[in-house]
Amino acid sequence: MTVEGTVSGLEERVVGRAWMVRLDPADRGGAAVRVSCGRPACAPQVLPSAAVGRTAAVAHLATHLRAAPGPRPQASCACRAEECHTHVRADGPRDRAPALRCGGPVVLAVINDRQGRWWQALECCARCAAAHPSAKIVATAPAAPARAAAGPAPAAGARGAAGPPPAPVGPHFSHAASSPAPVPVPRAAPVPRTKPRRNRRTGKIAQRFVPHDLHPIALRDELIELGNLFRAYQERPEPDLEQLAELHSRKAKAFRTWAEVTGETELRLDADRAEQAAAAALLQHQQRTGQSPVGEGEVTNRLLPGLTQWEHARTVLAHVAEHTPLPGPEARLMAVMLTLRSALTGTGNLVGQDVRGLPLTEPEELIGRLVDSGWLSIPGTADDLLESRPESPTPITIPSLMPDEDGQGPFDFGRKTRPKLSGWAQRVVGDKKLRKKKTGAATRLLALALAVRTTTDGRLGAEGEGVDLAVLTSWCSVEPEELEPLVEQLTVADWLEEAAVTDGRLTGRLAERVLQVSCPLP
Repeated sequence: MTVEGTVSGLEERVVGRAWMVRLDPADRGGAAVRVSCGRPACAPQVLPSAAVGRTAAVAHLATHLRAAPGPRPQASCACRAEECHTHVRADGPRDRAPALRCGGPVVLAVINDRQGRWWQALECCARCAAAHPSAKIVATAPAAPARAAAGPAPAAGARGAAGPPPAPVGPHFSHAASSPAPVPVPRAAPVPRTKPRRNRRTGKIAQRFVPHDLHPIALRDELIELGNLFRAYQERPEPDLEQLAELHSRKAKAFRTWAEVTGETELRLDADRAEQAAAAALLQHQQRTGQSPVGEGEVTNRLLPGLTQWEHARTVLAHVAEHTPLPGPEARLMAVMLTLRSALTGTGNLVGQDVRGLPLTEPEELIGRLVDSGWLSIPGTADDLLESRPESPTPITIPSLMPDEDGQGPFDFGRKTRPKLSGWAQRVVGDKKLRKKKTGAATRLLALALAVRTTTDGRLGAEGEGVDLAVLTSWCSVEPEELEPLVEQLTVADWLEEAAVTDGRLTGRLAERVLQVSCPLP
């Protein structure tokens, strides 16, 4: 018995390459990240922040792409081997779209997620690469040589066993037509001699084209990569000022080297502008996160993070200064604390400890006077309020803070900001050293006023020029001659340093221990 052999003209295709570089948290609750690569010889790296890790991951992947050989024409799609959604039909009854059919030349593409957590390089066809919105084509395989029209000749045994196909028989066919004509064997196409292509890699950054012949090559690659990173940053859904500052810093360094190579003055000026942009972005990032510079390489974590909350604190203090119902520092200090308790709706809760913790000589009488003035409303007496405990607080109402018919009140911050502002004021007024020195209400009011009138490094005044004494005496409800003893009390309590009253202004700086409660001026 003879078994007929079948020979296919299709070459067996190899599965395309694929590897991934990932960015994962290194520890729970920390800022450190781990960069890992799918290539077996690459060890994970632990880096201090997500921005640094993202830059390292992109650079690591770029190194692999430069060292890896180009895409192979005979490779099949790596994503097809992983059964991605473009090749496998979903099980849902309404999903009638057919699976993607591969087509086009084989390419080496890079895809990534929008959050910048992973980057994957894979060999696939051009049609599969186009199906990924984030795909970037790195290289394209050369066209495969055309296959012969006729498949390979069958083996001699198989041809003898099967024999030629029978000739058609009939009156309209001659005997000569019944014998098959010999098929000429196609000649192999001559392989053209090609010179090795030069590396003409180029790119664009800051509206400038990077020359393909720029040397050193490391500088050219750095400029091209920076241009790609800046364009990728512009596509981010949310800004990352820390990453932007790092990109500008790298750009300044690269442009300075570029200027030294070419001698162009404009490049040096661009480097200076990039340095300024990096410093501005870093400072803005530190201010938004509550980390502002206090010295060489040092930052402070503020209790109220960000420019917006600092401005809200100043708004509340300004409102109290204009709407305090009674004269004197004790009444103003009480108005500040009660306003922050009921800022949004005009209502809030209060316990006796909240009032007893303030430096008030006769709290019962002060509460009674506030109630008699109509500024404050409580359901019982002042004694009942002072006896209330946290499990049964006393509800209070300040009619002037209640929203009008349009729902608008004197303040525009949200419900989550109000307790933060209240906690900030309580932290300033109830400072441990101020309590130990038994400072009065006027001294605590002065501490509040100075906390919102500093620079980022704690110097008094918008630019460190000091604060007008008339503003401070008006806020503290004291006479001008009473202000200097209050300044001395803050200095003894380690709240102020280098304090001096000269030319109608108070100069100096906040002590380092209280920088965290400061709200710097813009």
